[in-house]
Amino acid sequence: MSDKLKDLRKKAMSLPLTPGVYIMKNDRKEVIYVGKAKALKNRVSQYFGSQNNHSVKVLKMVSNVDDFDYILCDSEFEALVLECSLIKQYMPKYNILLKDDKGYSYLKVKTSGWMDFSLAYQKKDDGFRYIGPFMSGSGLGQSVENAKKIFLLPTCSKQFPRDIGKTRPCLNYHIGQCAAPCSGRISMSEHNEAVKQALEFITDGSGKAVAGMKKQMLELSENLEFEKAAKLRDKIKAAEKILNRQKVINSNIEEQDVFALVSAGVDQSAKSCLAVLRFREGRLYDSDHFIIDTPDDLPYARDELIRRYYSSRDYIPSRVSVDGACGESDLTGEYLSSLAGRKVSIIIPQKGEQHSLVEMCRANASQKLALYLGRSGAVTSQLDELAGLLGLKVPPQYIESYDISHTAGSDNVASMVVFKNGLPYKKMYRKFSIKGFTGQDDYASMAEVIDRRFNEYEKADKTAEGFGTVPDLILLDGGIGQVNAVLPILKKHNLNIPLFGMVKDSHHKTRAITSAGGEISITSKRKAFTLVSSIQEEVHRFAVAYHHQKHKKSTLKTILTGIEGIGEKRANRLLKEFKTIKAISLAGIDELNAVEGMNINAARNVYNTFHEAQKK
Repeated sequence: MSDKLKDLRKKAMSLPLTPGVYIMKNDRKEVIYVGKAKALKNRVSQYFGSQNNHSVKVLKMVSNVDDFDYILCDSEFEALVLECSLIKQYMPKYNILLKDDKGYSYLKVKTSGWMDFSLAYQKKDDGFRYIGPFMSGSGLGQSVENAKKIFLLPTCSKQFPRDIGKTRPCLNYHIGQCAAPCSGRISMSEHNEAVKQALEFITDGSGKAVAGMKKQMLELSENLEFEKAAKLRDKIKAAEKILNRQKVINSNIEEQDVFALVSAGVDQSAKSCLAVLRFREGRLYDSDHFIIDTPDDLPYARDELIRRYYSSRDYIPSRVSVDGACGESDLTGEYLSSLAGRKVSIIIPQKGEQHSLVEMCRANASQKLALYLGRSGAVTSQLDELAGLLGLKVPPQYIESYDISHTAGSDNVASMVVFKNGLPYKKMYRKFSIKGFTGQDDYASMAEVIDRRFNEYEKADKTAEGFGTVPDLILLDGGIGQVNAVLPILKKHNLNIPLFGMVKDSHHKTRAITSAGGEISITSKRKAFTLVSSIQEEVHRFAVAYHHQKHKKSTLKTILTGIEGIGEKRANRLLKEFKTIKAISLAGIDELNAVEGMNINAARNVYNTFHEAQKK
C-alpha cells in the first residue's frame, strides 16, 4: 500500500459512524466523486483498504484521489438529498452520469409581436422566453413538429410583419398545414392565439389541450361564432388524428415512467443502456435512452440513475416502474416524493400488462445498445435474458462451453468453443485429447480438460485472448455430474466463474440448465433458449468432428500396426508421408523403404500385405 493510501485510510478511520456525504478530490482540488453513507467511517475506509476487491473503475478513481472532505448529516435521507445536490453542482467525473451528448432541450419562445417558438439546446440571455429543460430532445422535437401542423403555424424562415405580402403562400398552405400569415390571411392576434394553444398542447399534455379546445369550441358555438368554432373543430380533428397514431398501452394507469437498464459486459470499456418510456393519459407519448459505462452494481445503479434523471426535471409521475431490484428503493421513493410534493411509488411489475410494459422497455434498451455497439438487437436481448435467468449481475460477453466425445471409451477427446458477444468466436476454439486415463469416464474427462485449461491461464499473458481470458460464464454439455466434477477444479484455481450444465432431453435437444442449486427450465424463455441451444449444438458438433477425425486416424493406424514390423511410430510416419491407406497400398517397396524409420523387411511386409489382399 502506498504512503498516500495509508494517509487517506488513517483519515478515513477517524471518521464517525454516522450518516453523511463524502467528497473525493484530485491533486488539483477538483471534485471527482461524491457519495453518501449510512456510516461514514465504514464506507470511506473501504476505498483505501485492500485494493483486491475493487473493480477496475473504482481502482481508477481511488488512484486519482488526493484528499477527501465530508459533511455529517442527521439521517441517511438527508445525506441522499445532499449527495444529489452536490452531484448536480459538481458533475463529478466518476459518478454515474446520464451522459449521451444529447444534453437538455428547451422551448425558445418569442413573446413580442408575432409570436413564435422553436427547439433550443441552450438557454441564453437573449430576450426570449425559455420553457424547460426537457430531458428528451427527440421527443420535444416531434412535439414541436406536431403542434405546428395541428395549429397551422409556419415552419419557414420568414419573419413577420416584414415578409407579409411579399410572396404567395407555399405548399404547406395548400395542403392545409399552415394558415399563411405571409399572405395576410390571418391576423397577428389570431396567429398569437394559435401559438399559445400550441404551447399548451406541448407543455400541458395533448389530451388536456384537446379537452380545453373542445370546451372552447362549445362556448363559441353557443355564442353563435360558428366560423371560429369550425376552425377550432378542424384543429381538434388534426390533433386527434395524430394522437390516434400513438399506441394505447394501458388505460388503467393514467401516468407513469418505465425504466429498464441493460448491460453489455463488465470490463472497463463495457457499456449499458438506460431506456425510459413515458406514459400520460394511458398513452406512450415520449421515450429516451442513455448510453453509460456499465456500473459495478446494477441494483444501486438503478437508484442513482433514476435520481439523476429526475433531479433536473420539473415533473415526476406518481408511479415509476423498473425492470429489476433497486438497492435503496425506499430511500429513492422518499427522495422522489420530496421533489414531487406527493407520494411517488417505485414498482417492479411481475406479471400482466405492466410486466409487458417493462419488457417492452427492456427490448428498447437492448436495441439501442445493440445499435450503439454495432451488433444485433436479438443477440443483446438473448444475453440479457440469459443473465436474468441465471442470476448474473450483467450479461455474459465471453462464454466458454465444453463437451466430451468418444466411442465406447476409446479416442477420448474434448472441445472448447467460445461465444463472444453472443456469437461464435472460432479463432478461440480449442481441442483436447484426454491424457489422464484410458476408458470411459465423462466426469473425469471434463475435470481434466478444465484443469488443463486453467493451468494454461496461470501461465498466459492476462491481457491476451484465449487462455489468458477468464470467461464470464462456463457451460458444460452435461448435467449435475459434470458440474460437480468441475467445481473443485475452479476452487483449486481460486476462480469464481458462474458454472452451469446444459441438460438434453431424450431427443438430444436442450431442455434445461443445471447448477449445484438444481435445474432451471429454459423452454419458456425463448431468447435464452435459442442462445443456449445454439451453444450446445456448436460445442457438440465441434467435439464430434474432432473425435471422428481422431477415430479415423486411430482406425488407419490399427490397420498398419497389424502388419508385422510396423509399430505405432512407423504407422504414423507412413501416414504422414502418404496421407491415405490407399496411397500406401499403391506404393512400391523402394518408396516404402525410403520413409524415415522404415527398413527393407518392413517395406516388403507392407507391400505384400496390400498386394496379397488385392489378389484375393
